[in-house]
Amino acid sequence: MIEKIEVTGNNYKISDSFRKYAIKRIGKLDRFLPRANKKDVVTKIVVTEVDRAHSNKYEISVAMEIIGGKVITAKDECANVFAGIDLIEAKLKGQIRRFKLENTPHLKRDKSLKNLFIKRG
Repeated sequence: MIEKIEVTGNNYKISDSFRKYAIKRIGKLDRFLPRANKKDVVTKIVVTEVDRAHSNKYEISVAMEIIGGKVITAKDECANVFAGIDLIEAKLKGQIRRFKLENTPHLKRDKSLKNLFIKRG
């Protein structure tokens, strides 16, 4: 599990239940990272409340800093912060999958192994 996760809010007070949920969902993404990059991943989650004319919306952005200077980011706007974290998690999974394919030498060599990680359908 990713240990360095910072959750902050702009115009939004972070509740304990949301903090635990966000850490649980985003923390599990380390299993998709290459072994060499798992140790020192730093993740920052920022929730901003955006007042719209008809209702309140929340803008959630997540940045994962990986060793070697790579930063994986995802951003989404949603009416429910818990649902927004789920959407962000799915976006980050795809980006981590691409990062892993690009940076793992043995996956570049053999195209049959590369097909294992490509999501179909």
